[in-house]
Amino acid sequence: MVVGDFSKHAQTLVIGGGPGGYVAAIRAAQLGQKVTLIEKDTLGGVCLNVGCIPSKAMIHVSKEFRATQEKNEYGLSYGPSTLDMVQTQQWKKTQVVDALTGGIAALMKKNKISVVYGEAMFIGNEKVRVVGGSEGQTFSFDNAIIATGSRPIEIPGFKFGDRILDSTGALNLNEVPKSMVIVGGGYIGSELAGVYANLGTKVTILEGTSTILPTFSKDLVKEVIRNFEHKGVEILTDVKATKALSEPDHVTVSYEANGKQESISADYVLVTVGRSVNTDAIGLEYTDVKKDQRGIIEVDTQGRTSVDHIYAIGDVIPGPQLAHKASYEGKVVAEVIAGQASGFDYTVIPAVSFTDPEIAVVGHTVDSAKKSGFKAKGFTFPLQANGRALSMGKTQGFVRIIVDTETSSILGAELVGEQASELIAELTMAIETQLTLDDISLIIHVHPSLSESIMDASELAKGLPIHI
Repeated sequence: MVVGDFSKHAQTLVIGGGPGGYVAAIRAAQLGQKVTLIEKDTLGGVCLNVGCIPSKAMIHVSKEFRATQEKNEYGLSYGPSTLDMVQTQQWKKTQVVDALTGGIAALMKKNKISVVYGEAMFIGNEKVRVVGGSEGQTFSFDNAIIATGSRPIEIPGFKFGDRILDSTGALNLNEVPKSMVIVGGGYIGSELAGVYANLGTKVTILEGTSTILPTFSKDLVKEVIRNFEHKGVEILTDVKATKALSEPDHVTVSYEANGKQESISADYVLVTVGRSVNTDAIGLEYTDVKKDQRGIIEVDTQGRTSVDHIYAIGDVIPGPQLAHKASYEGKVVAEVIAGQASGFDYTVIPAVSFTDPEIAVVGHTVDSAKKSGFKAKGFTFPLQANGRALSMGKTQGFVRIIVDTETSSILGAELVGEQASELIAELTMAIETQLTLDDISLIIHVHPSLSESIMDASELAKGLPIHI
């Protein structure tokens, strides 16, 4: 502590104002805690500012634009259409991102949460030093919650710059590139590939494994690949990107494929090979908090670290790096601090890839269910047999329900198609509340609706299909 720096005290100190941190702060305040939240940049974190939310805004814009460029089967034609990317970026920032981050700031005020801007560093198990600009402040705390999130991985040979982009850079371009190489075909790379392919960019994906979107079942991914092929996206798998040479007007990417050195030039290269956790610069070495070689913090089922009164949530702890997982963990940890009997239950965490078509999954696959000892079987209903999908001209994809054939309970679901990200909620609820096939099939679903495909899939699983 420097001379004149009197330590302030917080009952609950939250480090990081993303979807994990700000939610934890609000819930802790609701449960009677005096909360201080430390944020080094902007409330909302990566998700609201440069991740989940702006990427979905760009996906929406790109689909709207694409619809004006393609012929359709129902006789609707458009006049000449153009896209002003500068205006698009302005809309994304002011009407979407700023609206949401401003809303969070209002929630902080409403819940009497003290927000301090600066970089936080532990100076022991009991105190945190926060530095913002030329000023610093020390905080002691009864309990602390680490919610510092993650950042894009920068791989050797691909130093981020004007033409070598991370996801943040790709979301903030003020022009539509003629060409783009994307290194990494996971959900971030595939979503952004869809954005720029919709806008007319020639996109090439370089993926190190045998398929893009490798965490999803192959027949789900096949639908996305088919859509990419239609839009002229080139997908190269089992390749290793080695370096990028940036020039004033283009970038050349070198890669290995089938034992040979190849290269490709484009306006930009986007690197999306994963994210590293932000635990390397917050002073954990001055605490007794344990983390692994990747920087991931060890926690118990209540989010408690190896130091009893220090907790961690979100990307910095084991599990998928999902905003909704972080928010859930934030609520649980706040409840634990308040003395409630709460804990993590990861049985049902939905995951979505906002590609075209969307992929949404929850619970077990057939293979994982069988490995867990269930007598499992999957039942698939095609959207081609759904009236609402037909009336929208969006018949690509299917709904699959994974069932325990002995008990008829729902073990998991895999969806690919229009609004899969919305439809997955019903099946998530079904698994969480331990519903059976009878429960789902007896629910009266709106007609015509995409949700009827869930009812139809359950009736198919019962051996009593109506529409297939």
